[in-house]
Amino acid sequence: MNKMPDKSGLGELLKQWRGVRGRSQLEISLDSGISQRQISFIESGRSVPSRSTLMGIAQALDVPLRERNTLLLAAGYAPLYSDAAWNSDEMKYIGKALERMLAQHEPYPAVVMDRYWNVLLANQAAPRFFNSFIDLSRRPSPRNLLHLMFDPEGMRPFIAHWETLAKALIQRVHREAVGRVIDEKTRELLADLLAYPDVRPDWKAPEAPGALPMIPISFVRDGAHMRYFSLVATVGTPQTIAAQELRVECMYPADEDTEVLHAKLLAASSARH
Repeated sequence: MNKMPDKSGLGELLKQWRGVRGRSQLEISLDSGISQRQISFIESGRSVPSRSTLMGIAQALDVPLRERNTLLLAAGYAPLYSDAAWNSDEMKYIGKALERMLAQHEPYPAVVMDRYWNVLLANQAAPRFFNSFIDLSRRPSPRNLLHLMFDPEGMRPFIAHWETLAKALIQRVHREAVGRVIDEKTRELLADLLAYPDVRPDWKAPEAPGALPMIPISFVRDGAHMRYFSLVATVGTPQTIAAQELRVECMYPADEDTEVLHAKLLAASSARH
């Protein structure tokens, strides 16, 4: 996993992005239809590209939308992609779709997160489920799903085979980083996770696949094991930064016993409230 290029001149930024992607000028030329000579001139500072030329190179390099704005600013152009909040008016219809997805996923937990795993939206089942183990009201807002899983005062004591899950989550942070690069805030998040007790830096290395098609999350309550897995959804063809960075995570029972236990857990939660 590569780090996000440092902000500098346009030519240096493009060279750094080529390094991140492991692409030559010739390969970018073939993918973008822009001559290798022109790409070389842009990177050396001998030529300033048009907006469309620059976005063609960015497309070939699969540069995330947020960082495409950085390239545009470095070239002297106004940003092209909106950085409005996820709950702004222009995101209204995506917001409605997210709310519909969350509601349809009842009675199982589902959340909408930003690129740093902060929970922005949740269905009713999510807090009911987690409050059956801990007091969510004691955790700061926005609640971060990774901290919830790593914190010894969070869900960690209720997770069977926690080390296996923690390794998988750290690997997911690297694998699912927007644009497959680690920016400064993601590095800070990883550092915070590594600071928890009994977490090792080498956990980001992938392990050999097991017999199951996924790694289930097994929660333990009153001696009973409840096993879940997640499906993750993103916005197709995003044209705003917020749309590209949103992620929906839905938990599903991994076996029939968990379906039964989950129904009992939520029924008990409803009885308490």
